[in-house]
Amino acid sequence: MDYQHTARRIIELVGGASNINSAFHCITRLRFSLKDNDKPDRDALMQVDGVMGVNLSGDQFQVIIGNKVTQVLHAIQDEIPSLGSANAAAQEPETKRKNPVSLAFEIISGIFSPIIPAIAGAGILKGLLSLFITFGWVTATNQTYQIMTVISDGVFYFMPMVLAFSAGLKFGANPYLSVALAATLFHPTLSTLFRSGEPVAFAGLTVSVVSYANSVIPIILSVWVLSFVERFFNRIIPTSVRMMFSPLLSLMIVAPVMLILIGPAGIFAGNALSGGIIWLVENMGPLAGIIVGGTLSLMIITGMHYVLVPIMINNITRLGFDPIKPMFFVANFGQAGAAFGVFLRSRNKKTKSLALSTSFSALMGVSEPAMYGVNIRLKKPFAAALIGGALGGCLAMTMGVKAYAYALSGLSGLPALAGAGFGWALASMALAFAAATLLTLVLGFEENQESSPAGAGESTAMGSPAVTLQPQSGNLPSQAKTRHAETQLFAPADGQLTPLSELSDPVFADEVFGKGVAIVPVNGELLSPVNGQVGSVFATNHAITLESESGTEVLIHIGIDTVKLNGRGFTRHVEDGQTVTVGQPLISFDLDALHAENIDPSIIVIVTNTENYGDISPISHERVEARAPFLQLTAVAV
Repeated sequence: MDYQHTARRIIELVGGASNINSAFHCITRLRFSLKDNDKPDRDALMQVDGVMGVNLSGDQFQVIIGNKVTQVLHAIQDEIPSLGSANAAAQEPETKRKNPVSLAFEIISGIFSPIIPAIAGAGILKGLLSLFITFGWVTATNQTYQIMTVISDGVFYFMPMVLAFSAGLKFGANPYLSVALAATLFHPTLSTLFRSGEPVAFAGLTVSVVSYANSVIPIILSVWVLSFVERFFNRIIPTSVRMMFSPLLSLMIVAPVMLILIGPAGIFAGNALSGGIIWLVENMGPLAGIIVGGTLSLMIITGMHYVLVPIMINNITRLGFDPIKPMFFVANFGQAGAAFGVFLRSRNKKTKSLALSTSFSALMGVSEPAMYGVNIRLKKPFAAALIGGALGGCLAMTMGVKAYAYALSGLSGLPALAGAGFGWALASMALAFAAATLLTLVLGFEENQESSPAGAGESTAMGSPAVTLQPQSGNLPSQAKTRHAETQLFAPADGQLTPLSELSDPVFADEVFGKGVAIVPVNGELLSPVNGQVGSVFATNHAITLESESGTEVLIHIGIDTVKLNGRGFTRHVEDGQTVTVGQPLISFDLDALHAENIDPSIIVIVTNTENYGDISPISHERVEARAPFLQLTAVAV
């Protein structure tokens, strides 16, 4: 994938840089705050290399990328440097009022998404250390173990300071001033006052004696207040002395308010929230598991699952465990199972490859590629995934499965579940996976309605927009399939024939899209190899699909990784749906420019409905001339 090209296209198609207030990412998604959510061209975004889907959650416009989301965001920030600055979001004016629910979702996801790598890494380490103790591999008095415990627990103990920086960025407060505010909660003098047993007061007002270690809510509320106070002083204090007095006055006002009012109220709210969750689990265990496990994937689609993140972290830091996090595991395993069922049942090579790879991603804790790339598009597998998640959730809640650390919800995060009920945790995930797989096999799916998602089923080296690869032979008249026992394709260019297996792009070399052959051209003219109709010419003019009069579906791709040229040097001579004849010019391209860019100029000719033919083989293995027969297709007798 050419990250800069993808970034430029995404910026353009979401309405341009002027339409972007802010941008950040979670594990698989770019999350945009836009001035106008009606400006993005969703259909065109779906054709961008690397984009797997788009979604509007509340007022947040999401572009699903997958595992390369970090690189794409960095490329976007390179194009729009202001998006990488600490106060970019605060500096952008809001053009329309957001509803409170949407705003709450955006705030929570914006605060917690950036810190997930830190807490996930530490959480996995906490789980591993728990396993070491459980199996007696180390003792709690071992100094190495104790230092490792400090490493794993540090980010959780000082959670208010981590959240302060992230919340400062989100609310538009100075993030370093936000950390300074959080640091007051951990100062040794304050800790000594709290441990003294004597009443603590500030200017005659009582300061509640509470522990802020591991807390979540108090610092978020405090930084929110800080953002208003700091902006107020920035407006009224002259520029010449603002740097000195604005931070001073902001801290002097907000810190006491935090200690006297906001902090104790936040601790109370967090404890009440944790208590309420535990009550629901204890009194509605199986039903809660069915509801949460069965609907969590739907929450992930809308982005609402981020509402649960502070609850889970608060439970783990306050209680030492959380009963909700295991639901993320069973939901992901349900998506993985459904995709694996598609792999087992599908007879299309591309679909099988995509389903298997996305199933593995979901097992590792990243479910969006399986959801968007396979299950949702095929519909019934997505229903199977939800049912699998519900069954797994029911078992997990019934048997009291808990998470003891925060980690990615996949195989790499299993140590976070190590503890009481670990065996049942494994059983619930296995149930979700197996049930979703079995239901997918039983329910089936309609492959002839499937389209390859942009960026999901193609090689990143190829970099082409999506193309429908599933054969549509079921819609062809029967005589079209039986009358032509043999079909010939005519050479679309002069040049030397090359087997697909010798190409550098593994997708073409492995015949993922179908069988065919490549031609190393001697000039820059691409001609039609069939009498038939143009399916589509890609926006960058480097690839085209055709369907012959006899039903042969052909994909022609000019060069390897030519998408990065963004259409430069390519000129189309036909349009979508146009009727063409053998030898008619389709596309002209600058062959010298391709050589100058060190791009392999091979013209790749693929029969995408390969399964309709018993044999596809070149007539010659040497040089071919344009318009001469060069590929023989023997149809399957029906």
